[in-house]
Amino acid sequence: MILDVDTGIDDAWGIYYALTAPGLDTLALTTVFGNADLDTTTRNTLLVAEWLNASVPVYRGADAPLLRPWGGPVPAFHGVNGLGDVCLPSPLRKAQAGHAADIMRTLVKAHPGEITIVAVARLTNLARALLADPSLVPLIPRVVLMGGAAFVPGNLTPVAEANIWGDPEAAQVVFQSGVPITMVGLDVTMTARLTQDDLDRWQATGPLPHVLKEATAFYIGAYQKDNPGNLGWCPVHDPLAVAVAEFPDLVGTQRYPVTIETRGQWTDGMTVVDARPNVAPSSVEVALHLDQERFQKLLKSRLLS
Repeated sequence: MILDVDTGIDDAWGIYYALTAPGLDTLALTTVFGNADLDTTTRNTLLVAEWLNASVPVYRGADAPLLRPWGGPVPAFHGVNGLGDVCLPSPLRKAQAGHAADIMRTLVKAHPGEITIVAVARLTNLARALLADPSLVPLIPRVVLMGGAAFVPGNLTPVAEANIWGDPEAAQVVFQSGVPITMVGLDVTMTARLTQDDLDRWQATGPLPHVLKEATAFYIGAYQKDNPGNLGWCPVHDPLAVAVAEFPDLVGTQRYPVTIETRGQWTDGMTVVDARPNVAPSSVEVALHLDQERFQKLLKSRLLS
């Protein structure tokens, strides 16, 4: 597996899950702009790997969208430093040489049909890899991505989810490439919830890094401010996508053609899901239902392992 991240708070949980899951072999962590700038997301990725004493290589990727200027992060949810503005040390090691998109190409060609790409950030790195070498498509067995909103509202605009909105042209490249995709979007991730009580209980039964616990408290607070009816929880978007890579049957899916809106004044970044009957077959599986109880047990077991 290659895990592509823009390490903010839920990405950190996703990395934690990936590197502790016995059913996943993470060959590389690749970074991209998003929850913070590229330097910051790369630093955060290196730090999370260090907390786990993991030697998995980290590669820097895109620092801006494919075709448009980047407007900068939205720090309300992840803080300026991407991890809840908790004081962070400098990582002990540096990212490896090489661009993330090139590393994707190299690893996929070295292991044809074997490497799942789990993308929980803007899809810029994967789009660059596919544009540079379309022959990768039949070599990638599956892309599991956290992104999109099929039949629920967006979280950055009324219709757009943040990862797709952040580089819609890149998302369109990936969705139209023909590579098999499992879209783990807001339809299911907003039901994958973590509470402060969960954190406190888990802390009592096994050590969690102080930084990660404090960052998650920041994240929960951000969602409380954004959602007046929120009673103290945050969605754990990215760990769910990683969990689906390990256990695809965690979610119920339906195949639909999906197009990304790249020009709409009010709909830019929308995942347009064609749910009409008798449409052409699609390589995109859209996750619509989650086994919440099973996911909670998995998340706890991974994070306390």
